[in-house]
Amino acid sequence: MSALYLRPVLVAVAGALPLMAHAQTTPVNQLDQIVVTPARGAQPLHSAIGDVTIIGQEKLDKAGKDSVADILAREVGIEIYTNGGPQNTTGIYLRGTNPQHTRVMIDGMRINNAATGSTAWAALDPALIERIEVVRGAASSLYGSDAIGGVINIITKKGAQERPISAWANVGFGSYSTFKSSAGISGASDSWDYSFSGSYADSDGFASLDKPGTPNTGYTQHGVSGTLGYEWAKDQHLGFSGSDTYIDGAYVGPFSLGVEHALQRQQAYTVSSTNKITEHWASKLSAGFSKNGLEIRPGSTDTAFIQRQYSWQNDVDIIAGQRLSLIAERLEERMTSASLHNHDKRNTNAVGLLYRGDMGPHHLQGSVRNDNISGFGNKVTGGLAYDFDLNNHWTAGIAGNTGFRTPTFADLYYPLAWGFQGNPHLKPEKSRNVEAGLSYADDTTNVGLVVYQNTIKDLINTYDCSSYPCTTSNTERARIRGLTLSGSHSLEQTRVYASLDLKDPKDTKTGKLLTQRAKQQYKVGVEHTFQHATLGAEYQFSSYRYSDADNTVRLGGYGLLNLTASLPITSSLEAQLRWNNALDKRYEYVKGYNTERSNIFLNLAWRM
Repeated sequence: MSALYLRPVLVAVAGALPLMAHAQTTPVNQLDQIVVTPARGAQPLHSAIGDVTIIGQEKLDKAGKDSVADILAREVGIEIYTNGGPQNTTGIYLRGTNPQHTRVMIDGMRINNAATGSTAWAALDPALIERIEVVRGAASSLYGSDAIGGVINIITKKGAQERPISAWANVGFGSYSTFKSSAGISGASDSWDYSFSGSYADSDGFASLDKPGTPNTGYTQHGVSGTLGYEWAKDQHLGFSGSDTYIDGAYVGPFSLGVEHALQRQQAYTVSSTNKITEHWASKLSAGFSKNGLEIRPGSTDTAFIQRQYSWQNDVDIIAGQRLSLIAERLEERMTSASLHNHDKRNTNAVGLLYRGDMGPHHLQGSVRNDNISGFGNKVTGGLAYDFDLNNHWTAGIAGNTGFRTPTFADLYYPLAWGFQGNPHLKPEKSRNVEAGLSYADDTTNVGLVVYQNTIKDLINTYDCSSYPCTTSNTERARIRGLTLSGSHSLEQTRVYASLDLKDPKDTKTGKLLTQRAKQQYKVGVEHTFQHATLGAEYQFSSYRYSDADNTVRLGGYGLLNLTASLPITSSLEAQLRWNNALDKRYEYVKGYNTERSNIFLNLAWRM
């Protein structure tokens, strides 16, 4: 092993050694967190089957000016790319799969753009989010298309349970003339629960292109979110949630030094009725709407994509510890600007069956789903997972599941332009994922090991020029093998956490590595609380990647050190400092595009 990799390996191992200690001092709060995405229903995180992570309120509150993508990049098994700053094109690689292979939702409402397969990450503001749930591994048998690599469910802030009104606010300043503010209220009383949040941010940014004379490109961002619920009888609840976020991001194209603006808006609204029909039968009926709009100024590009999602889920307790869920869903996808495509709508009707059983040390989850898609017919997917408690602390598990992704409107219908056009004869991509895991948990320690293989067939070649004109085709295949080791340990006033992510994301036709994906990542962090103040450090290492399919243009490996501090000023006011890239490392996510150098952000957080 070369010296380049030896150092981060030693750092990761050193960080992981304390995780095996068994001192019973400070509890690990993650054991009591509630998660809804892995089994489409609320359950404690420690009982969820699969490779699941919750990014909770504490991490989001102390993220400073960081974007949602930046926050996700600190989690195991996740890589990101940006074209020169948080306001520019951004993508997420979950377990090495393509950005279009992750189903992204806000409060359960799908927001993947069927026109391009992308997600408007830049428009999302962490200040409006309560938590983010990440489920790794194919999950189409639970949620349908896109979930080849997994699911990311963004949960917006909700009203508190049975408490009077509470309020919070943040205001912060940092490098690149960055200003960020947010505020909100929440509460619950007399059968009503409610919340409302708003945010505003502005930054001058930095030069996005690694090219002399490139001007700085910044952004202006704002958003609102809210919920309102009413329990009209015991266990009978009506609810509404909504979010509307917007960013005006400046950028410079690779062939011009002229500054343009990409205006992105992401909306998501859901109404739901949750009802306890009998002691053993619960029902949830929901209707959702999302809209993603993009406008380029100056210029004439103006597109929008609308989705309407309807869902009815019935959970029936068969016997104690065993539940059967019946799911019926409809998804309507519409383009409101059809000038670039010959078709502008698609409907999907789906039915699914989910079983979850806990029988002593045995835990089983099985699911099967059929999606009937306009123009593609029926796509059946399934999943089966089994966990066994070896004792009170150790659990071993194995799982297998399948996934698929429907081609985007651009893949299918893009008109002939610049020698390229879409291919209406494309088939959906499909995948088969298998994995095994071993985990340990007690009051102070969490350790998890997962090995996996995801094979993707009929992968879409988005620029096939084997004949004229260039088009899209189902000619590609990929196989991604990986191992992740992660854990945390608390000892008195100190908490240490670490993760190791090794993977082989390979194009099986050529034997080359998939673009912009590293084979090795190491992440280590420590936090120590003194009498009042808390200090922290994070180190993240990524090995080299390639920016082209032929593996000729290499992006160097890099290591980033981030430092954090927080200090209570009063009982309700706290100062939070975040220093990213403290060693001023120069690195690239995409060839020719800059990333943030050393930068500092100071936030004042008030909680009532």
